[in-house]
Amino acid sequence: MRMKTSGEEPARRPPAVGRQIRRWRAERGLTLAKVAEASGLNVGYLSQIENDKASPSLSCLSALSSALDVPIAWFLADETRPPEVTRLADRRWRETPGGRASRVDARGSSDISIIEVNVEPGRGTGVHSHTGDEHHLVTAGRFRLTQGDHVTELGPGDYLRWDGLVPHDAEAIGDTPGSMLIIRLTRHGEPHD
Repeated sequence: MRMKTSGEEPARRPPAVGRQIRRWRAERGLTLAKVAEASGLNVGYLSQIENDKASPSLSCLSALSSALDVPIAWFLADETRPPEVTRLADRRWRETPGGRASRVDARGSSDISIIEVNVEPGRGTGVHSHTGDEHHLVTAGRFRLTQGDHVTELGPGDYLRWDGLVPHDAEAIGDTPGSMLIIRLTRHGEPHD
């Protein structure tokens, strides 16, 4: 096995697109001959592409994209990371003045936080602030959201956005607990709290 020496570029392999091209051809119910005719490519060459024995140029991918009626990016789907899943049982909850909160995106991201908040009737989250825009989607119950002189009441399915840097509070109103999803976006370079 040859070891990489310092200063040597790692070998780059072309993206393997054959499986996705074959998948979309089958999904469309097309033969190699039909795709070759629609794309202007040779059947043998198309077979080599589908078996990752040939690496198509951008113009070939564009022709295949048109022939299969899919965006070129779909051919690169095998190159993407699998989705991240956070199970409810794995989420950590913290107590808040009026209930509890949990980051839905448990591992987190550098520019977004997704938080589920559950608040008991007549209780609030407590006045607080943080950097970044904050988006609220009420999923159950009713809330009174207060920020400065602005007071807004929201029910299930209602949405509100505001600047999280301005002190604010969310109080569950009515006889039932309130739940909402909060999506907090931080501006580039700002820390998460």
